[in-house]
Amino acid sequence: KLADTVAGYFTYGVMSIALLTFCFWYFIGTKIWDPTFLATHSLFWEAHQHSGVMGMSNTISDVMPPIALSGKLAIAVLVVACPCALGLATPTALLVGTSIGAERGLLIRGGDILEKINSVDTVIFDKTGTLTSGNPEVSDFLVLSEEFWSRSSLEIQSSCQDSLNPILGSSKLAPCSTATLEPGTEELGIEKTKAYLWQLAASLEATTCHPLGRAIGQSQKLQSLTKSLTDSLTTPLPLLAVMDSHTVAGLGVSGIVDGKSVYLGNQAWITQGGIAVSPEAIDQAQSFANQGKTIVYLAVETKLQAIIAVQDPLRTDAVTTMQELAKLGLKIMILTGDQPATAMAIGQQLGLGHLPNQIHAGLLPQDKAEIIAKLQAQGQKVAMVGDGINDAAALAQADVGIALQGGTDVAVETAGLVLIHNRLRDVPEAIVLSRATFEKIQQNLFWAFAYNTLAIPLAAGCLFPWGISLNPSVAGALMAFSSLSVVTNSLLLRQNRRL
Repeated sequence: KLADTVAGYFTYGVMSIALLTFCFWYFIGTKIWDPTFLATHSLFWEAHQHSGVMGMSNTISDVMPPIALSGKLAIAVLVVACPCALGLATPTALLVGTSIGAERGLLIRGGDILEKINSVDTVIFDKTGTLTSGNPEVSDFLVLSEEFWSRSSLEIQSSCQDSLNPILGSSKLAPCSTATLEPGTEELGIEKTKAYLWQLAASLEATTCHPLGRAIGQSQKLQSLTKSLTDSLTTPLPLLAVMDSHTVAGLGVSGIVDGKSVYLGNQAWITQGGIAVSPEAIDQAQSFANQGKTIVYLAVETKLQAIIAVQDPLRTDAVTTMQELAKLGLKIMILTGDQPATAMAIGQQLGLGHLPNQIHAGLLPQDKAEIIAKLQAQGQKVAMVGDGINDAAALAQADVGIALQGGTDVAVETAGLVLIHNRLRDVPEAIVLSRATFEKIQQNLFWAFAYNTLAIPLAAGCLFPWGISLNPSVAGALMAFSSLSVVTNSLLLRQNRRL
């Protein structure tokens, strides 16, 4: 934008200087300087020869007609000041910068994005799937009521959906069937209750695409539990039919499973359904959250039945990424829909959370976008790094949206920068590349201005009284040289030691 603005004013400025040059030499200059110096100054010798007179007169007009001399100098100004160098200063550097980014797995959607990254002073991260690996596992399944399923014989009436069975990842899953205990088998107690609750949760989560849903449905713990129970069951546990499934981003999912109203999500989602969460359950969930685990509440009908703790380890490069961004002088923040305790635990692992307002938790997707808008209103330039549907609004609101290639299609399409290799460490690398590119742009503009600052006065005849002037052909050669120097300087970006 700077180059475009300057080039716009520059064009009219050069035309004005050329007109002034013509008027000055035509009306004033050719009448006040003696031409006797022409015979001893080679830079103007061509004009002297073409005049056909060798010092036979006392005015420049006798050596060269005033209109010819004035026109020649004006043309030299226009030629030498051709704004090619200014016009090439920005696009050549951006072209080289984006090509370097592409080679390193940085899909930069336009030179304007690379230019915007340079001005970023705040980098915001989503937690789940961005700072974490995106492969969560169920670590704990705490049943709160053993009386939920306490009959002496286990009978699960299911009209399951065969197409959803693979979500459990088990070849033993049966189609629509009834699973019963063999006669004489004693009640399985807590394990039986856990199996059925998990069956309800897995069936409901099979209707969603959230990473936590996949974790619950594909959990190894569920498969192990199912395998242990099938020794006492005549048929394995299937997924159950789900009706009226309803998902709210940032909260949870609800539906009718096996004829029962089931809610699965965070505490706000459960209470929104009119279901009470006891202090004991909150304390237990808090203890899981303090370990950096994400809490999912499971309620059936009107009662909270279980707490599911899901653990998603940090990406291997998450800590080093935070350190690199801090070295670059950037403010780092985390915005997540997870519980505050979980977010703080993750923040502490990353070395964050010691500054106020550095970690915001319990957010809905629109809350993330609102926080970014407030930061922008304060004059901050924000980059948002995310990977999920819940991050789309924030990615669109940020000055620069950065998505991991393995994220959802919505996130990838919204972002201006896509990390093809799914590496967090590419975030500081992109910022370093942008800064180096912008430095090249500034250098190119400097040399273009410096060249014009020296060449235009020379072409306008400022040194003409001392026998130094430029004819249009020499001015054209200098103009080409200035453009070549700008292109060469842009190509030297590849030799930058910081990249």
